Amino acid sequence: MAQFEEVLGGVRLAMTWASPAEIQALLEGLVGEQVISEDYSRSLSLHQLNGITSEHRLNRQSGSTSWYHSDRDVTPKPGDEHQLNEGTCVDEEIAELVESVERTEDLVEEKWLQELEETARRIALPLWQHWDRGQRVLLPLVACMTMDNRFIAFPDTPGCQFVQTLRLSPHPVIRLPLPNTATTPTYILVPAPSPPCERQLPPLSPVDGAVAPVLMGSPPPGSLSDSASKALSPPSAPPLSPSMESVKDYIHQAKAHMTQTCQEMEEGLSLSSHYVDMQLVQRRILCSGRNNNKCLDKELVFMGDTERQKISLGRSQIFYGSAGAKPSSSVLLLGNAGLGKTTLIRKLCLDWASGFLPQFDFVFVLDSKALTLTESTYNLQTLLLQLSSSAPSCLDPEPIFNQVLASPKQVLIIFDGFEELRDYDVLFQTQEKDLTLLQRDSKKPTYTVKQLYSAILQRLLLPGCSLLISARPRGSPCQLLRRADSLLELCGFTSTDIDTYLSQYFTEPELRASAMESLKNNSYLLSLCWNPGLCRLVCLVVEHAKHLEVLPRTLTGLCHQVLRLKMERERRSVHTCAEAPTHVVTASQEEPQRQIPVSTRKQRCRKKTQTNIRMHMRTRSHNQTGGRQDVPTGDREEGEKGIQDRGEVKRKGGESKERPERKRSREKTEGEDEDVTNDCILSWANPFLQSFLASVHLSLSRTASDRTFLFQALPFQSGLRGRRRPHREELELTQRFAIGLLFLNRAELLRGHADADSASRDTVVAKQALVTKQVEGLCYADLSPAQLLELCHYVYEASAARGHGRAGAHLAGHLARNLPEVLTFRGVPLGPSDVFVVRKAVEQGGTEGRRFCLVLEDTGIRVAGLRALVELSNINTYRACIGDVIALWEGLEQSEEEELLKGAVSKFKINPLKATQVCHIEHLAKLVNIHTHRRLSNSSSQSDSILAEGVPAVKELHKLELGLDPDNGPLALPKLWELLPGLHDLQHLDLEKSKIGDRGAEQLAQVLVSLPSLEILNLSQNCIGEQGVERLAPALKTLPSLHCLSLYSNMICDGGAESLAAVLPHMASLTDMDVKYNKLTDVGAQSLGASLRNCPQIKSLRMWNQCIPYGVFERLQQQDHRILWH
Repeated sequence: MAQFEEVLGGVRLAMTWASPAEIQALLEGLVGEQVISEDYSRSLSLHQLNGITSEHRLNRQSGSTSWYHSDRDVTPKPGDEHQLNEGTCVDEEIAELVESVERTEDLVEEKWLQELEETARRIALPLWQHWDRGQRVLLPLVACMTMDNRFIAFPDTPGCQFVQTLRLSPHPVIRLPLPNTATTPTYILVPAPSPPCERQLPPLSPVDGAVAPVLMGSPPPGSLSDSASKALSPPSAPPLSPSMESVKDYIHQAKAHMTQTCQEMEEGLSLSSHYVDMQLVQRRILCSGRNNNKCLDKELVFMGDTERQKISLGRSQIFYGSAGAKPSSSVLLLGNAGLGKTTLIRKLCLDWASGFLPQFDFVFVLDSKALTLTESTYNLQTLLLQLSSSAPSCLDPEPIFNQVLASPKQVLIIFDGFEELRDYDVLFQTQEKDLTLLQRDSKKPTYTVKQLYSAILQRLLLPGCSLLISARPRGSPCQLLRRADSLLELCGFTSTDIDTYLSQYFTEPELRASAMESLKNNSYLLSLCWNPGLCRLVCLVVEHAKHLEVLPRTLTGLCHQVLRLKMERERRSVHTCAEAPTHVVTASQEEPQRQIPVSTRKQRCRKKTQTNIRMHMRTRSHNQTGGRQDVPTGDREEGEKGIQDRGEVKRKGGESKERPERKRSREKTEGEDEDVTNDCILSWANPFLQSFLASVHLSLSRTASDRTFLFQALPFQSGLRGRRRPHREELELTQRFAIGLLFLNRAELLRGHADADSASRDTVVAKQALVTKQVEGLCYADLSPAQLLELCHYVYEASAARGHGRAGAHLAGHLARNLPEVLTFRGVPLGPSDVFVVRKAVEQGGTEGRRFCLVLEDTGIRVAGLRALVELSNINTYRACIGDVIALWEGLEQSEEEELLKGAVSKFKINPLKATQVCHIEHLAKLVNIHTHRRLSNSSSQSDSILAEGVPAVKELHKLELGLDPDNGPLALPKLWELLPGLHDLQHLDLEKSKIGDRGAEQLAQVLVSLPSLEILNLSQNCIGEQGVERLAPALKTLPSLHCLSLYSNMICDGGAESLAAVLPHMASLTDMDVKYNKLTDVGAQSLGASLRNCPQIKSLRMWNQCIPYGVFERLQQQDHRILWH
């Protein structure tokens, strides 16, 4: 296995010396070996590279002792300024000539080198990852070129000389006639060798996640290291320049800094021992363009569980997607609170430090907190090399920054810490004049951090760099969505991931078995573990389960127990520190004074400056957010303001008053010992604990009025359904916690508060009664699906809490009695914990004699959650993703749960069905196949009795609408034509805007015979012409029940109108036909009008278009009033 730099060098050699035919053969060979895909090969844009290099490509001439340029003769002529005079030093003249050629063609060369480097890297990376197959394609080509070099007959010196250059010129061979020489020598310009790089670890394969074999101590014979590498560099390498040496050192320092700072997830948890890879899903956005103010949750295309499994990506595929896919330069990473966006970013930084991301030389992590720095004293250099959390201290940043500017395609910039997508909108509102000035001169330190962030996101600064941007999937779609090349979302832990995490967290077998048993007995805590952040909190509580009376059963109880454990740990830490000896011998007391070198003083000064800047960011963020009275909004801000004075939680959101002297002393201590501050922040920077602390203030506050409390705690005052502005995720968590705290055991709630007097208890009782009255007064029919789900969470938090009494049970009963009969959650993501609370509400409704119909389409519910709801006895019908339902049936058949399978098949409904994705048609085709063959799979027989009469959902499907966009519509048509013959009971087929054309109309005509129950056929706006109507018309008269036909806005001419007129009298059930806005003239209109006289059953015929004269159309209307304009 060759190193990546060796493979890249071989590809560079092939791209430089091989002919276009040889390069094309190389790519075809890589496609044949399944190293890259055909789409990836076409995306390389080699025609552009060949267009640039065609003027510089060398032609091999047989029998010649040298190679010549095909387009240019560089032989000096008499009188030329480059002519070599006798007595002139040959080496000096050659050096001047080389310098002149490079100077005059610098622009062309730069463009050529950039294109060559980009293409070579894109070929080399998959080739390296699949070296076992790719070497069979590359090595013969490289070996052929090295043999050509070996057997070329060059004259003796000075006939042939090699001249080393820092870069490979487009003119690598120069032939010059020299005086006093018998033959014409050839000068070959060869690139100077790259500095020896350290051994790189192979990256994960983008196909299957397998690790490429590690390079052995000595390369095998015939490998690239043994043959082609000898041609890539001469034996002796000149030393690097000081600037390149400093860049190399900085990269090593940055990787070491990354390795040191990105290891820790939380206190006591490291990435190396506790990290679990999660699924990443490529998501797509519905860009209808009709309403740009829709919420992102409504714009994102929802996928079923089975579909997510098929298209899930690994960590190594974030920037390259599937094998052979075009690399993404702008990646948007979505995930709810606690799903691990920041953890994944840290893992990527560690991967880069370990050599797993060789396409990037620099990685910079930019945090949202830097936006609090509003001074206009920054530039791009200070932003990347000082404010970035991933940047180490640097004595001489100038050469590093110049290298970043020179090679932006090897730079990765990561934006982290932003709450939601709407927070990025602020960065796109920067004034254009400021961005113009910034683009002209980015080195002037007169810009704000916001302006610099905005310029990077808008591609005005470092336009070729790669961006990774993290956010939560809430808020209105911003410009960032339209600019992102790839949209990825974290899916959370699967059941296998949860088991893996528990085994890593609990290393002792006995403790692990005890934890597993405890979670199996507490279904709600187990459902919370799909969120990695909550899974860590659950493990912390289970770890100390021996000290607890009982495990919590609600999210409020979980966070309450975690907070108590953390406060107890802080108190023990304070007590330990108080008992420890306070006398510390300083270094100055033990060692004599030493004179510090100048370089060391500069380094310490720069490091102190960088630390001060970061501390200033923390201070500014704390000062600007610490005095707020509303809910905190940051993921990590709780670390600064959620705890004060060594863990003592204050009553008003964690605020404390300090004297100015003590505050300055504390800030000085934080600036001098940054690690201690970071540990404190890591201990408390949790979005769930942050929201919990805010809810404590909201629930116990005696200053907030009842109206203010209801507005903050119960967001059901929004008026009409569907017009509620979406709340931020942390606000919803705070509201959920506030309700849960009111119904929590009062002794537990008020424990630890010195002023927990009777007034505080009265406040809790009054707010509890206020919430109960408000929930009882809600009109459940007016609640949106998202509001209904939140209400289920609120009631569960109130009813399942310890010591809730009759108040919580009363709320649960009231909810069960008033839930709508049709429970629809369409468009609302349903996680495992959401499914749990919905199941509890439906179960409670069953005790009240209620039965429900569930609508679970476009929710992303997992198959396990679907089973948990479907198995309830009081479910009449359910709708869900067809692919997930089939997976559920197959799982029930394999587990031999016949009764449950029978109920799942009989309760499933799909009518009416609107297919908005290609996979919907594919899943429907699979369901129709099951219905036709009366079995789930070819090898199974247990379901034969259940499916003896087919699938009821297919038999009851009466309306099918194809609602795909124009780009994906034609992709689903072949599957549609295959499944339609199995829908014998279909009554309404809507194919509007599907672009079926004449070919599709012909195929539709062949399947219409199998649809005897079809009543409505909509073929509007489908580009159907005269030929398509001629094939379609005979099939229309075979439909005995068709009463409505729409051919609106097609390309039907007079010939098509005559075909329709010929079959109209034979369509006995047809009552309405629409052929408006076609290409009929008065001839076609009169043919239809004449045929209409023989069709008394037809009630309306719409056929107006601009090609029919007004007079003709009015005369036809006078003859038959059934002919209408619109």
